[in-house]
Amino acid sequence: MTRSKIELGDVTPHNIKQLKRLNQVVFPVSYNDKFYKDVLEAGELAKLVGAVCCRIDTSENSRRLYIMTLGCLYPYRRLGIGSKMVEHVLKYVHSDGNFDSIFLHVQVNNEGAIDFYKKFGFEIVDTKEHYYKRIEPADAHVLQKTLRPKITNGDTKTGEEKKDNEK
Repeated sequence: MTRSKIELGDVTPHNIKQLKRLNQVVFPVSYNDKFYKDVLEAGELAKLVGAVCCRIDTSENSRRLYIMTLGCLYPYRRLGIGSKMVEHVLKYVHSDGNFDSIFLHVQVNNEGAIDFYKKFGFEIVDTKEHYYKRIEPADAHVLQKTLRPKITNGDTKTGEEKKDNEK
């Protein structure tokens, strides 16, 4: 099967209802009006084909990109749409050049999503118990792709490098 050209569309006030409907069908979580207001202000960090919505997070003394949602309708999966959306996010952070990492939450039983993100270099770095309020299982893995190591007291080694040096 040949893949047609996939283009990511801007999220606008004219198609925000499409995004709401897509999110209702794809995700087990309901998003509030503030979420959609933030999405409309996100510019290049929110795209529609499936849908990818991100925000910049500056907590934990670093600048990280948080993938709030990334998904597409079931009949359109395995056509490269999700990969195109992740590639858009990666292109954005690399062109910006000032992000330490990209992270997101994935329900612990969503093995398909976990495997998908691992193909792009994401790793499970934490598990948040009771992260979701109205779905089971309520726990979420935090997946992260480190773009540059965290610098603490002049030390640029990653956690894995430190463990190797301690052996």
